[in-house]
Amino acid sequence: MGFCIWACFFTLSFISVSSGSGGRAEAAEGTVYIDGNSLIGRTDSDFICATLDWWPSDKCDYGHCSWGHASLLNLDLSNNILLNAVKAFSPLKIRLGGTLQDKVIYQTGDHKQPCIPFSKNTSALFGFSGGCLPLSRWDELNTFFNESGALVIFGLNALNGRTIKSDSSAIGAWDLTNAKSFMDYTVKKGYTIYGWELGNELSGSGVGVRVAADQYAFDTIALQNIVQDIYKDIEPKPRVIAPGGFFDATWFKEFINKTTNTLDVVTHHIYNLGPGVDEHLVEKILDPSYLDGEANTFSQLQSTLKSSPTSAVAWVGESGGAYNSGRDTVTNAFVFSFWYLDQLGMASAYDTKTYCRQTLIGGNYGLLNTTTFVPNPDYYSALLWHRLMGRKVLSTSFSGTKKIRAYAHCAKYSPGISLLLINLDNSTTVQAKVSFNGTLALQHRHKSHGHRKRMARLPRVSKRGERTREEYHLTAKDGNLHSQVMLLNGNILSVNSSGHIPPLEPASVNSTEPITIAPFSIVFAHIPYVVLPACR
Repeated sequence: MGFCIWACFFTLSFISVSSGSGGRAEAAEGTVYIDGNSLIGRTDSDFICATLDWWPSDKCDYGHCSWGHASLLNLDLSNNILLNAVKAFSPLKIRLGGTLQDKVIYQTGDHKQPCIPFSKNTSALFGFSGGCLPLSRWDELNTFFNESGALVIFGLNALNGRTIKSDSSAIGAWDLTNAKSFMDYTVKKGYTIYGWELGNELSGSGVGVRVAADQYAFDTIALQNIVQDIYKDIEPKPRVIAPGGFFDATWFKEFINKTTNTLDVVTHHIYNLGPGVDEHLVEKILDPSYLDGEANTFSQLQSTLKSSPTSAVAWVGESGGAYNSGRDTVTNAFVFSFWYLDQLGMASAYDTKTYCRQTLIGGNYGLLNTTTFVPNPDYYSALLWHRLMGRKVLSTSFSGTKKIRAYAHCAKYSPGISLLLINLDNSTTVQAKVSFNGTLALQHRHKSHGHRKRMARLPRVSKRGERTREEYHLTAKDGNLHSQVMLLNGNILSVNSSGHIPPLEPASVNSTEPITIAPFSIVFAHIPYVVLPACR
């Protein structure tokens, strides 16, 4: 039988967040419960992923054109902030794809037509004519990926060669000729690809067009055969990834069961907040019950994979929260970190290995500002997650208020655990204690007499000899949820004149204090002196 021990946390007196009521914040207490005996999931060490899309500058939604020059075809790859933002992750997975990927032709030897860009055509599928990726641009992109250390997932044109019927169903097999030629060129140039993904949002009922599960499985097997052939002398081989669409339980089950020995990664997309034009986005983000609704998708996909003989793992291949390019001052503002970090925590708890955010840059949901390239708040949220939250996921719950979202992982690069606490309340400051279920060992300064503990290591100690932890308090500038400026422990996060990402410095905290989660704030806490059985 394990025993239960309380570990306590602190108050940062200099953190101040304006409450929605404008009055003095109320105080409440609560407890984070962590099961330290076993894991509920494992993520990839490079769990954080972001996308780059094909949308041209004249892609507009609800009268707003938010894409600028953020397309794969025209993005300024020489921008220093862009380079530094990707390098800061060491590495960042980048998924290249989106709606128009299925209409892209690659300028290889088999393509005899002129290589022309996308052009607006309201009568065409997805509102644009087909476009082309020049090999010179592919070379430029790979130079950037190599310099930044990115891991590249490329989405292939799965509609090539098919006939689309009036009922939006796509008939016929995928014509892989152009894709194979493009992959051949990629290998000959020595470009490293982490994974090849087939298609975008063609599963289930599809978005604009759909492909039947048995046909998609047949085409995915064809992709796997190409990869095995082209990369026969190369290890490791790129992952075979599909279907990159919205989860449909019946469709996914059939597809997974027919690709048992073929598929490495099953990808699904999430836009659970509805259209970007929805006036109630913030209300949904701040509603715990609404956030909990997406758990059903993660749970069903996890069950489907477990019940199949497949060895494939689950990824979120694209997730922008609100579809049709998001919403300015919401999906690119501080308030969106509540949704985004909760998604990362929830996905991890259901054994999702990678989570790709729509987008790295582009639209109104980019991690970087589409015009200035300056990081939006979610960029810093993603970077802190990447640096603090390890692969091993712990079962975590919170008692005291439904407005606190709590997630815990074994720490990433050091002993101990890392906590994520999100306060969705506009007026209540929560003092949180932490309870560990299971046999737990605290790291001691000296080895015990009489018996030796295998995990007896030097804890972090303050100048006064106190055991300490590190905390990162994230708040919005001036308490404005729509602000695109984030504060870390009361200090503005911003790039310097050279475009370098700022250091993310923690506050050192006495362990005898409870953790303080101010209204409308986010807290990461790294506790290095707690060693749980599940984290050994």
